[in-house]
Amino acid sequence: MTSPFPSVPGGLYHRPSAFSGEAVRFSVTAFREGHDLIGVHLRLTSPSGIESLHRLTPLRDGFDRWAVEVAPHEEGVWSFRFEAFSDDFATWEHAADLKIAAGVDVPLMREMGALLLTAASRERDRPAAERRSLTATAKALRDSATSDDDALTVVRDPEIAAFFRARPLASLVTAGPAQELLVERERAGVGAWYEFFPRSEGAKRLRDGTVKSGTFRTAMKRLPGVAGMGFDVVYLPPIHPIGTTNRKGRNNTLTAEPGDPGSPYAIGSPEGGHDAIHPDLGTVRDFRAFVRAAHNNGLEVALDFALQASPDHPWVTEHPEWFTTLPDGSIAYAENPPKKYQDIYPLNFDNDPAGIYAECLRVVRYWVAQGVKIFRVDNPHTKPLQFWEWLIATVRADDPDVIFLAEAFTRPAPLQALAQAGFQQSYSYFTWRNTKAELEEFLTWISHDTADFMRPNLFVNTHDILTQYLQYGGRPAYKIRAAIAATAGATYGVYAGYELYENVARPGSEENIDNEKYEFKFRDWEGAEAAGDSLAPYLRRLNEIRRAHPALRQLRNLTVHWSDDGAILVYVKHLPAALSETGVADTIIVVANLDPHSVRQTTVHIDSSVFGIPAGHDYRVEDLITGAEWTWNQSNFVRLDAFFEPVHVLHVKESR
Repeated sequence: MTSPFPSVPGGLYHRPSAFSGEAVRFSVTAFREGHDLIGVHLRLTSPSGIESLHRLTPLRDGFDRWAVEVAPHEEGVWSFRFEAFSDDFATWEHAADLKIAAGVDVPLMREMGALLLTAASRERDRPAAERRSLTATAKALRDSATSDDDALTVVRDPEIAAFFRARPLASLVTAGPAQELLVERERAGVGAWYEFFPRSEGAKRLRDGTVKSGTFRTAMKRLPGVAGMGFDVVYLPPIHPIGTTNRKGRNNTLTAEPGDPGSPYAIGSPEGGHDAIHPDLGTVRDFRAFVRAAHNNGLEVALDFALQASPDHPWVTEHPEWFTTLPDGSIAYAENPPKKYQDIYPLNFDNDPAGIYAECLRVVRYWVAQGVKIFRVDNPHTKPLQFWEWLIATVRADDPDVIFLAEAFTRPAPLQALAQAGFQQSYSYFTWRNTKAELEEFLTWISHDTADFMRPNLFVNTHDILTQYLQYGGRPAYKIRAAIAATAGATYGVYAGYELYENVARPGSEENIDNEKYEFKFRDWEGAEAAGDSLAPYLRRLNEIRRAHPALRQLRNLTVHWSDDGAILVYVKHLPAALSETGVADTIIVVANLDPHSVRQTTVHIDSSVFGIPAGHDYRVEDLITGAEWTWNQSNFVRLDAFFEPVHVLHVKESR
């Protein structure tokens, strides 16, 4: 046996992972010499020691691959191994079916079958009724009164075959090596995120033109609205004191005007560093009240963990060795060409790694103690991989519920290496995948190629990213991207303002003009929705659909299908009844018009065998956005108006 999955490429870092309830495909290559048939089992042991045996199915792909899907629920480290064996009954069944029908070696075939059935009937772990049936069948094969035609009926008896599929007569058993699978809590892989700046929520412009910052207490008033849209996680950019040296002004200008709040990523001032709260936001007590309010609204709080410092951070004077000193004696500021961050000093892990490791661990543990169990990590690819492997493992050894999201907009190799080192979630290239070909390739990649170790969080926008698709696609673009993110990935995210269609960029950039990183934003959420100027009802409906349909809360179950139009994307997410928490199969078909400027009509082609309906058979679908219903088959006409409803989210009303 070779090429077992799930696995991590190269095995350099951690074991493969899944989240509780995730349908995981276990597969292996297995074969033997000659023509005798084999079977393959998966022996799975839960963290609490419960063992189960699962029969793999041959894929018949010409590559001797075998597979079975299992949805483990218990959190912790599972062990598994594959066991291949000579399937004596299947070998006889195949030979007997051919030979008895052809009148070749019939007595021998009948006696060989009787011997196998008799041996099986003596196995004490088989039910009594099954053993009696096997004994009677063996007797019939040996009975001269049983015609050869009747003997052939015995060979083809589906009930007898089912007995041996459930409990095969196995010989020459070969066991593969024991392997491990880490199963984490569901939120590690499933969720809808919403980002907002607490300083903007409740901020007020005073009569003299200055702005009074929002606080945790005023930001709490936004939580029911976020929860009401169906989000699960509220993510906060850094909440710490902000430096004044080289503070950035509006739109990333190098000179701050009086009253400019500065970038929250310029962490640190005389008021404190990474374990302190910006005094304008309130106190630690206020933050704890915010966390409690979030939990009361069904939300978890995710906190930004940005390992960098403003020139005013206490670390700069207490630990200058943690930074890079240039030949002229100055400290190097952060750069991500062409971007420059004169208000930020990056950490240098080379001089005192032990000191930095200890301080970072202390900071994370401090915020965990305040009720934070999710961290969005800023630019983790600019820090050593071994640091992240150590930090995440150390934190999770104390509290396995802690989750780390990597903001790793970087090359594929470091992106995947960070996931392999322990990050439960990763930002991805989704924001820049907009064409049909790009999305087909990307969605296949995240759901199959990397799903054993990397879980994407499909943010549609961020406080740093406003893509050209959103800048120039108008309101339809916002619907299209939200629908794909919410249905294609098990986890997706939205940055505040998306529901208000904020699409004006700073000239020459992919950032919003008047970027919230550098100023307060004033938004009227309720007024916009009342005026019909908000995407909030659409986001609310998407999240309702996600909660009602377990197929959408899976990662590995997406298959790309076909359309005759270069701008119509088609994919299916299917969860079999045996793996569904409801015990009922769930199938969603998504058909998206990726052209936000026009009406598109075409034929889409669905391989319904993916969800258990034979090709050529009719089935009913319901559009979960509009409520319309149609009868579909293998090829189906669609018309999608970008200015009305550019995306079908279809529920297949009969699937298996």
